[in-house]
Amino acid sequence: MALVGVSDLGAARAFYGGLLGLEIVSEDGFALVALAGGMRVRITLVSNVVACGYTVLGFEVPDTKDTARNLAAAGIDFERYGFLGDSQGPDGIWQAPTGTRVAWFKDPDGNLLSISDAAA
Repeated sequence: MALVGVSDLGAARAFYGGLLGLEIVSEDGFALVALAGGMRVRITLVSNVVACGYTVLGFEVPDTKDTARNLAAAGIDFERYGFLGDSQGPDGIWQAPTGTRVAWFKDPDGNLLSISDAAA
């Protein structure tokens, strides 16, 4: 089970369930439990979210470009990293030397998330 802390379960439900489309399978006032590709993600209410400077949840998707386009249309802003230089496109997608494409974005609490597809 993956875990992520949030400050507002209603906002988390709207983001993770509504915007990202994860299936919310339970909610008890302390946490939401969602399914992401068969894996459980416990989205826990915490008193003080401390957003990390690294990815806390990553989602493998069939096509990063299509998924990023759909998320951008829904209002998601993708992170840009200067150290990636020109290898990160204007859409926020970075292509690793292996061919895997990755894009990063934040949830309402500033938790860093990513989408990626496996190299062809």
